[in-house]
Amino acid sequence: QVQLVESGGGLVEAGGSLRLSCAASGRTFSGYFMGWFRQGPGKDRVFVARISWSGGSTSYADSVKGRFTISRDNAKNTLYLQMNSLKPEDTAVYYCAAWLGASSQYWGQGTQVTVSS
Repeated sequence: QVQLVESGGGLVEAGGSLRLSCAASGRTFSGYFMGWFRQGPGKDRVFVARISWSGGSTSYADSVKGRFTISRDNAKNTLYLQMNSLKPEDTAVYYCAAWLGASSQYWGQGTQVTVSS
């Protein structure tokens, strides 16, 4: 059974930092992109960042560029999101995802990040 399990969310003051982790299990994710998405209160789920299998290619939403860093450790089957200079508008449920085209996609259950002003 394929599982993506996020952790590391919580409550932090504006300007603070958090590091999210996503532990993947149940299959080999060779060649898969992995990434983070978030869904704020009353909003749609939106893209945050993604990283290629090798880690050599990354992409970020404009709203988090320069503040968030995505990385992965394939030996540990773990994806990370380092979030610095957090803002109240970063408050959301953060989801981990893995995909290989449109035919193979996996999602985690999400972890809550709350940034107080």
